[in-house]
Amino acid sequence: MANNIAEFVDRIRRHYDDGCFACGRENPIGLHLDHFDLVDGEVSARFAPRPDYRGAGNILHGGVAATALDEMLVWAGILVERVMTVTGRLEIRYPKPLAVTDELLVRARVDEMRGKRMTASAELVVDDEVRTQATGLFLVTADLTEMGVL
Repeated sequence: MANNIAEFVDRIRRHYDDGCFACGRENPIGLHLDHFDLVDGEVSARFAPRPDYRGAGNILHGGVAATALDEMLVWAGILVERVMTVTGRLEIRYPKPLAVTDELLVRARVDEMRGKRMTASAELVVDDEVRTQATGLFLVTADLTEMGVL
């Protein structure tokens, strides 16, 4: 296993390619989720939307918000459980809109692991206020330790 979260994230990015739409640094049109952290089982990252991610007016498009949440749910599996997953089911709640000018904190946690099924929850936060929430079922596709990624 890597000595710290940044090294581990870099190792995962190198193994899977750094072109991911949500977290890849080499994807010019991607979301560029970055600055990952793991504290007490909660994974977090920063996300600075761009104006071209907008829906109506200055509001962040709901599909972009959903993508950021989905990605963090997968990273919760990676950093907490050391597994790679794919989305089986995703439920999003949008209690308050997000602006494309907002600096967002995206955080996620694994709620339960049962065999090859993981349930997890996540939220998009602005100034300590939860603006969008997600829960999902994720299916394990690989054990990162067994693959030698760690």
